[in-house]
Amino acid sequence: MGKALSKEAIEQFHNEGYHLPIKAVSKEAAVEMRRQLEVYETSAGGVLHGARRYKSHLLFKWLSDLIRAPAILDAVEDLIGPDILVWSTDWWIKEARSPQFVSWHQDSQYWGLDTSKLVTVWVALSPSTQDTGCMRVLPGSHKGPDLEHVETYHDDNMLTRGQAIMGIDETQAVNLEVDTGQAAIFAFRIAHASHANPSADRRIGLAIRYIPPDARQVRSDHDSVALVRGNNTHGFFEVEPEPKHDFDPVAVAFHETAVEERRKILYDGTGLSTHRT
Repeated sequence: MGKALSKEAIEQFHNEGYHLPIKAVSKEAAVEMRRQLEVYETSAGGVLHGARRYKSHLLFKWLSDLIRAPAILDAVEDLIGPDILVWSTDWWIKEARSPQFVSWHQDSQYWGLDTSKLVTVWVALSPSTQDTGCMRVLPGSHKGPDLEHVETYHDDNMLTRGQAIMGIDETQAVNLEVDTGQAAIFAFRIAHASHANPSADRRIGLAIRYIPPDARQVRSDHDSVALVRGNNTHGFFEVEPEPKHDFDPVAVAFHETAVEERRKILYDGTGLSTHRT
């Protein structure tokens, strides 16, 4: 029995690569976060896009608080230990009646992180169901070999290069349905995907990527994390500033450099740089 997860839940995660649901925040708190997000989108003239989809915990104080929510961290601690870093946050928002989808893929193929303990906590700010294009996973695929990916560059694929695993048996997939304020946890190497959202409401999800401090970045000589519990015992990553308020200038300046470093790691393979010491 862990701090938040039962023995059975921990066993399910290790055996099948996922667990759900956990209560990340109250439904009322999640509704308020959605309101704040959409107020910002209105003021910015459109939906969240580009660099501001990534590491947004450096931009919004309420999001910086969310990644440190005790209910989330207790569950993560049960899986990776008491010293916890956030490598990234990224938004997965499907507009109402959108054809956008996410093809089958494994995150571990692209991020350059040497660890078996990364866990993603996918927090729903609106209902994520079969009707809205919820996440789907292939249970146990995190324990098998790396699967071959092809780059499709499909216009409606939310992945940058449209990377896709071909030949997945969809009948073996499990839908990760979570309600507003709930979250699903899944393993770094699990194959996952999601269908389009034909519903009349947005499907708003935030993926928080938690790692232990002994994880290493092998594609770059620089990467950064938020320290959210315990200690950064190994010092492999630069610790990010915690914003004091929305668009704190110190955190915003850090964000600009951090997302550029992350772009190099993820997309063009030029992360080995002397960009910042």
